[in-house]
Amino acid sequence: MSTSRTIVGRNPATGAGIAVDIDDGLIASLRPVHTDTELYLSPGLVDLQVNGYGSLDFNAPDLSVDQVAALTNKLGRLGATTFLPTLITASEAGIVKGLATIAEARRRFPAVRHAIPAVHVEGPSISPQDGPRGAHPIEHVRAPSIAEFERWQSACEGLVGLVTLAPEYPEAASYIAELAKKGVIVALGHSAASADQVRDAVDAGARLSTHLGNGAAALLPRHPNFIWAQLADDRLTASFISDGHHLPADTFKAMLRAKGLANAILVSDSVALAGMPAGRYRTPVGGEVEIAANGRIGVADTPYLAGAGYPLITNVAIAMTMAGLSLEQALSLATANPGRFLGRRGQLDVGLPADLMLFRYTAGSPNLDIQTVLVSGQEQVPQ
Repeated sequence: MSTSRTIVGRNPATGAGIAVDIDDGLIASLRPVHTDTELYLSPGLVDLQVNGYGSLDFNAPDLSVDQVAALTNKLGRLGATTFLPTLITASEAGIVKGLATIAEARRRFPAVRHAIPAVHVEGPSISPQDGPRGAHPIEHVRAPSIAEFERWQSACEGLVGLVTLAPEYPEAASYIAELAKKGVIVALGHSAASADQVRDAVDAGARLSTHLGNGAAALLPRHPNFIWAQLADDRLTASFISDGHHLPADTFKAMLRAKGLANAILVSDSVALAGMPAGRYRTPVGGEVEIAANGRIGVADTPYLAGAGYPLITNVAIAMTMAGLSLEQALSLATANPGRFLGRRGQLDVGLPADLMLFRYTAGSPNLDIQTVLVSGQEQVPQ
């Protein structure tokens, strides 16, 4: 039976009223309307990097299909209607188990299948050096292997759609070229590469920079270095964690200006402790971890970060303040820009899924106040 409805809100770019007509979960038409509503209407968010949220962890050794479904539900209610579960550096058996569990959750739950078009594997071929490696376990860092990649894909019916690696491995260029040939997006991250190695990787087919400015040594040569090389290469789109903790405001603003808004995206990179109350927690990777009142997650009694604590919706608002962005500009960094890597998700266009959110926003607010989220035209109750 056909299901039709109309959603009305304000265009974030102009403030004018816009109506979205929905039929069978798809956008049937878009039209201007007069409205008195205070609510803005935009596509749902697209997050290319989610490790976990609200105590649930895609990297947990005992991850279940029900937990994948619960995480999908949590993130959807926070506006992330499309996202990539992110599996970090681990043993091959650990990565394969995570991939198989996510694939099974997609088979079992239509909502999971819709929200998760692919999986992001961040590692295991990252720099083994302290600093660039971040919190990834050194015992599982290893060189890239096409044979291993094929075993990942066999475990999950080809679900791996994004791989982050460090380009300094001798095998990196051929590995990148092979993945690119298969339609897999390759990103550069957690690296200590030279500028030349970055360029070689991009020549081979790399298309993204993973959380640029993080997963890096504390001290770098002024120039050349791999950050400048990635900012300068127009073939790379850069992702950023705009939570106010991973990048200072001036750094984030300068990087956005250098890369250009069209070639930038926001990611949450949220971990399992994101969204949890302030306090101290014991974790398998970071040990004793503290969540501060401002949402910063750090290794207890040290200046070091232990993950990202905000959902993407919060980072959109923080990005506006840090870089002086308009609402339209900040939203594009978390909707259409990442969505173009996933088959035009994050856009308002006829024929696309009606993944939408209605929200309030006041200039200077630290968050977008979500009122309604629709996934394929079906309402989700916000958290």
